[in-house]
Amino acid sequence: MNIELLKAYLDDAYSVISATNGRDALDLVPTEKPDVILLDVMMPDLNGYQVCEALKSDPETQFIPVIMVTALSGRDDWIAGIEAGADEFLTKPVNKMELLTRITSLLKLKKMHYDLLEERDKLNLQNKIRSVLTQIIPTLLRTLPAEQKSVVIHQMIDMVVEAILENTDPEERGDRHEGIGEICCNIINQLGANFDDEPGENENTVFLIKGHVCPWGKEEAQLNPILCTLSRGIFSRIIDIYGQDLEVDVLETMGNGDEQCLFQLNKIEY
Repeated sequence: MNIELLKAYLDDAYSVISATNGRDALDLVPTEKPDVILLDVMMPDLNGYQVCEALKSDPETQFIPVIMVTALSGRDDWIAGIEAGADEFLTKPVNKMELLTRITSLLKLKKMHYDLLEERDKLNLQNKIRSVLTQIIPTLLRTLPAEQKSVVIHQMIDMVVEAILENTDPEERGDRHEGIGEICCNIINQLGANFDDEPGENENTVFLIKGHVCPWGKEEAQLNPILCTLSRGIFSRIIDIYGQDLEVDVLETMGNGDEQCLFQLNKIEY
């Protein structure tokens, strides 16, 4: 009866999966991947406290919000719920508006948490790529014969673009329906740059890409101007991936002492 009542409250806004005991609840979590879990304290097999402890001790499920639903209202019962890791408590009989409000609040907190994790992962990616390219590549290139340097640069460009595309949401990097200049900016900005695009000044120049924050760091780029070549190569590789018939010209770079980076995307003349 309790399950049917909660489903009636929630079915209009959420997809609800139910279990009648603690063991079944834990078995459902890996496949159903719930956004919020409502747990009755009094359940057969495993009680709500035990299920909550199991969820919060597993790295795969520890951040799923858990609401304990209980007829118990004693101080010791609430402490037991807190110790088990519960995020919220509702006392039977459950009020519909209170239930919906608590769920909405927990979902917002969950989204904020995962947004922070995504930002952390993005910063880790930026730092990892920067570290490799600004510290290792210039040293490596100094030891290579001239004929091999171009090969290494092209390989590094492919690796950087692949890493960014794999770790970036498609909505952030853009799609084929957007201007290629905007897509180029979205992708290189994942490295910590601040680039934007604007329409070209003549019919041959499709886009201008301007950068006011270097993806490699202004000082690093000035010490190793080859990094500016990597920026140009990244744009060229993106243009190739998105099937655009354009070429990239470099007009200004911070690595050469300019105040900004300025790249021009031109139509290829045959």
